[in-house]
Amino acid sequence: MQYSFFALLFRQRYIGRWSLMHSTEQETLAQHSMECAVLSHCLCEIGNTFFGGSYDSSYAALLGLFHDSPEVITGDLPTPIKYASEEMRTTYGMIEDKAVQRMLSKLPNELKETYSALLRPESGNETKIVKAADKLCALIKCSNEKRSGNREFDAAYAATKAELEKMDLPEANWFMENMLSSFELPIDEL
Repeated sequence: MQYSFFALLFRQRYIGRWSLMHSTEQETLAQHSMECAVLSHCLCEIGNTFFGGSYDSSYAALLGLFHDSPEVITGDLPTPIKYASEEMRTTYGMIEDKAVQRMLSKLPNELKETYSALLRPESGNETKIVKAADKLCALIKCSNEKRSGNREFDAAYAATKAELEKMDLPEANWFMENMLSSFELPIDEL
């Protein structure tokens, strides 16, 4: 029997993000997942190094890599739609659960538990880190678009920054204070 979980997962390269907004640079789900994994790892290391944390940075990186995987089936539903109301949030959650079930059905039974834990992680410290990394990725995207003169991302930048500040996660705050501005530099200044 042929199992198609990974073939399906690799289709992340075809899923575009920010579909309701004009972007100067297109972003795919595959790009976003890699960036989220890297920042999830980074935030854990910041927490462990500077704040006495005990994060499993490898696990957080894996969660970051898989966090939006169901979107290969659902597509990237824009945030304003996904969170327009409690009913929309609940309905989308059910749709996402069905997508996860469908994806897991594409694996042999012996691997389902492993990947279920990555596609449906239990809440914990690393899941909070991944949420912050996801928001940081959005903030960096918005910043890049604004720097390119695209005012379409002004409101998204402000809202995303406010959400990150509201999280009040020391690791994300440290990243924003010490690393975020470097994303605005040209290659010759990095």
